[in-house]
Amino acid sequence: MAPNTPRVQPGSFLTLHYRLCGPGGDIINTFSDKPATLSLGTGELSPAVERHLLGMEEGARAVFELAAGEAFGERNTEMVQWVARSLLDKMGDPDEQYHVGDVVQFPTPDGLSQYAGAVRQVGEDGSVLFDFNHPLAGQPVTFEVHLIGVL
Repeated sequence: MAPNTPRVQPGSFLTLHYRLCGPGGDIINTFSDKPATLSLGTGELSPAVERHLLGMEEGARAVFELAAGEAFGERNTEMVQWVARSLLDKMGDPDEQYHVGDVVQFPTPDGLSQYAGAVRQVGEDGSVLFDFNHPLAGQPVTFEVHLIGVL
């Protein structure tokens, strides 16, 4: 590579293809679609994943193996919670049917962002048991990247 090839720095704006997968397969894979664009340090990627990008040159390809819990932390049992049907109705569509495996987006308290919860169980009273852990929490992760552009 030429000496002036841009390298990833904290705060860099990146265009890249990437794939995150755990023991159960891909969680995200942009290689067959259009590339992703994101800024480092904004929470779009976990800090552990971002650390592997730092210093990479534009155009580089790499595959990183992250140990269980390194990429998205350990599973936290406190992040598995029952949500009352009345609250779900207030936050979304009262006619919504929830099924095990569904991933539901919730607004953050400030309303500026969202977080996801996976349905683990539906109670007889309509309440829903959600797992708010990242799907790869506590698991080994493969992170594959092709760094297309660095600004």
